[in-house]
Amino acid sequence: MSALDDARLVLLRHGETTWSRERRHTGRTDRPLTPYGEAQARAAGPLIADLALRDPLVLTSPRLRAVCTAELAGLADATIDDDLAEWDYGDYEGLTTPQIRETAPGWTIFTGEVPGGESAAQVGARADRVLASVAPVLPERDVILVGHGHFSRVLIARWAEFEVREGRRFFLSTAATTVLGYQYDIRTILAHNIFPVSNGEES
Repeated sequence: MSALDDARLVLLRHGETTWSRERRHTGRTDRPLTPYGEAQARAAGPLIADLALRDPLVLTSPRLRAVCTAELAGLADATIDDDLAEWDYGDYEGLTTPQIRETAPGWTIFTGEVPGGESAAQVGARADRVLASVAPVLPERDVILVGHGHFSRVLIARWAEFEVREGRRFFLSTAATTVLGYQYDIRTILAHNIFPVSNGEES
């Protein structure tokens, strides 16, 4: 068995905010967690503890909603990584997908243009940079990345060697966990969208 077969890369999305509850695209805007979001973050802690990770390295987005989620989940000594910030939605910041589709029919963040924001290629390059930075650590230590809905979905897609657009196929609830890893040195998805309390919103 390869040493990598024990390696796990865990993604944790931040808890609920008012904008995530309303399904508004929340990139640069730093909304605090709601009381429910705080409860979600606390509940994520035991779930992650049950994974019995190997001396995990914890990295978090610089956004307050992610940093607070890490703290409430009991993930000590988290290091800020600017590359874990959410997709920059540009002119679509604060809007919902139905609102955007009023002028861009059929639009999704994964397949449409983002005026004033990041392109799928730019976000994909950022995700690849994150994955390349943690790859040398994984043979010895597991890694936890605390971040956001859409960017985490891009990380999942790129881990699985899919194009960024395929992130649309990995719905991720607030405070949900995804576990990535290897089988016979091949990158795989071990578990996806696990959460300990009721969830159900998108962005």
